[in-house]
Amino acid sequence: MSVPENFLNFAHTETPWSEMQTIEQFLNYLLAEKGYSETTVLTYRTSLTDLWRFCQRLDAQLTWERLDKDVLRRWMVADMEQGVAARTVNRKMSSVRSFYRYLLRMERVTIDPTATVKNPKVEKRLPSFVQQQDMDRLFDEVEFGEGFEAERDRLILLTFYSTGIRLSELLGLKVSDVDLAAKELKVLGKRNKQRIVPFGEELATAFSTFFQLRAQTVCQDFGRIFLRQNGKPMSALEVQGIVKRYLSCVTNQQKRTPHVLRHTYATVMLNNGADLEAVKELLGHESVATTEVYTHTTFAELKKAYEKAHPRA
Repeated sequence: MSVPENFLNFAHTETPWSEMQTIEQFLNYLLAEKGYSETTVLTYRTSLTDLWRFCQRLDAQLTWERLDKDVLRRWMVADMEQGVAARTVNRKMSSVRSFYRYLLRMERVTIDPTATVKNPKVEKRLPSFVQQQDMDRLFDEVEFGEGFEAERDRLILLTFYSTGIRLSELLGLKVSDVDLAAKELKVLGKRNKQRIVPFGEELATAFSTFFQLRAQTVCQDFGRIFLRQNGKPMSALEVQGIVKRYLSCVTNQQKRTPHVLRHTYATVMLNNGADLEAVKELLGHESVATTEVYTHTTFAELKKAYEKAHPRA
């Protein structure tokens, strides 16, 4: 796989082609060898071209070999002085770190200037989630209506809540990925890594009901589970709209997204005694450190309960 001709759009840059070509080679490597999505690769491209333009403004003779830690620090400071959030600066630096690891492997540079550059500190934000009682109200009390779209929309919300999968993973689901007998879902996650996620009787029944209705309703089948009535796959924007609309029925919190339901799944699992390592595997996290944020969420809830209930709090 290679980067599409109009994907990188280098023609609109003023940087030397040889240096930009190095970026292009790296992005091709991410697509073809690492299996990164085009969206992720575009993020890398934006970060690296932004850095290179900054370098050229400093010194037109700079190369990737000559770029040093001081230049990187000045780039980060310039961003933050312009109001760029520390979290965004760290994400951009992550792209640069990956780029220099690649350059070292390819022997294009001999020193990694990112090795001694520290990221700016980011204030930890606890993930937003919906309370368990509110999710119970969503599925037990909210009226979804009848027919194809109503069953589909309820199934979308129930799938997110019952499995914790990502929006992209839900959109990619095929009928063959659902094993109703074993109550297992085959999920293709980030970097094309596959995992098996178990689910319960309620979701199994919802899948079975929807599959029958889907077979009767959809004339042209493109293979995905979640389709429009004309058979075409749903878009991310459509699913986000459905989630926001129905979560608005049970919560006033600002964030009402598919990822909030993923956070909700993880929090509910841990609150009800699930092992941290098990939740990590179910979510498809690379590191348990990523999953640990939900233990902080759980503790924050316990602290709120204490402060509300204890007379001396």
